[in-house]
Amino acid sequence: MRCPKCANLEDKVIDSRSARSGAVIRRRRVCLGCGHRFTTYEEIVRARLRVVKNDGRHEDLNREKLVSGIERACQKRPVSAETVEGVVDAIIDDLERDYEREAPSQAIGQKVMEHLERLDEVAYVRFASVYRRFKDVNQFMSAIQGLVAKEDG
Repeated sequence: MRCPKCANLEDKVIDSRSARSGAVIRRRRVCLGCGHRFTTYEEIVRARLRVVKNDGRHEDLNREKLVSGIERACQKRPVSAETVEGVVDAIIDDLERDYEREAPSQAIGQKVMEHLERLDEVAYVRFASVYRRFKDVNQFMSAIQGLVAKEDG
C-alpha cells in the first residue's frame, strides 16, 4: 500500500479489525519509510446493483436516495442518523443477496417498509402512505389497524 505521506510502497500492518458487521476489514498500517500511520479498508467489490423502475427504466441504486427517504419518514422521531445508516446497509445487503444485478423498485420499497415497521411504526406509516399512494384516511386507518393487529396477535 502506498504511503499517503511519502509514497513509499513498503508498510507494516499493525492492527486488523472487522468493521460494518464483518463486511469490511479495517487495517492500521505504519510506513516503513517515514513511520507515518494510516488506515485502509478492505471490502469485497460487487457489481453495482441497478434498479428496474416501474416504467421499465434502469438506473443505479442510489444509497443517498434511500437514506433521504428513510430520514424523511423518521423526521422528528427518536431515530438516530446512525440507525438510519444501519437500516440502509441492511437493506442494501438484503438486495445484493436476493438480486444479482437488478432489483425491481417494488422490492426496494418493500424492504424499506419491512425495516421501518420493526424500527418505528410512525415512520412506517409515513413511508407507506407515500409508497402505496394512500388516497384517503381509510387507507391510513387500514395500515394502522394492520399494525395494531400484529401487536395484539
